[in-house]
Amino acid sequence: MLRSSEKRVIIETKKDLESPSNINVKIIIRSSFLIIVPRFSYRRATMPVERVGVSFEPELLNKFDMLIKKRGYTNRSEAIRDLIRKEIIESGIKEEESEVIGTLTIIYDHDIGNVTDKLLHLQHHHHEEIIFTTHIHIDDRTCLEIVVIRGQSSRVKKFAENVKALKGVEHGQLVVTKTLF
Repeated sequence: MLRSSEKRVIIETKKDLESPSNINVKIIIRSSFLIIVPRFSYRRATMPVERVGVSFEPELLNKFDMLIKKRGYTNRSEAIRDLIRKEIIESGIKEEESEVIGTLTIIYDHDIGNVTDKLLHLQHHHHEEIIFTTHIHIDDRTCLEIVVIRGQSSRVKKFAENVKALKGVEHGQLVVTKTLF
């Protein structure tokens, strides 16, 4: 509900799939301040779909319904599509030549075995794959490092294995996905 000091303005924009279909802007004028609060509504790109039938045992379907409700899905179709996408992506990641993107997160003790120098050396050796790194000091000895990496699956996995094998690295986890579905 608008108060007397508030005015609502609707600004129409291009109606393509990448832009907001409209921008709803609430303008509030208070003493000498102007407050603009944008609210965007996006139209989802619609793709043609084909309907298929799937049969479930009642107990399995009940468990699936509870799972998708817990995860916030509004319907079974999107949950099933996500499961299929996940399986396709995971099988593609296993292909040595496929391109992947992901993160390597490591925890290490920087005082053990020259680990900091060795990490820098490995990162420079893989400079073509590494997009970004960040380093966080957890305490006076323990560090968290996150490496965003993109490249051929075999090279990304080899980099992660080499880093996790360094003396001083206490834990490492590589999480990747395909760059193209």
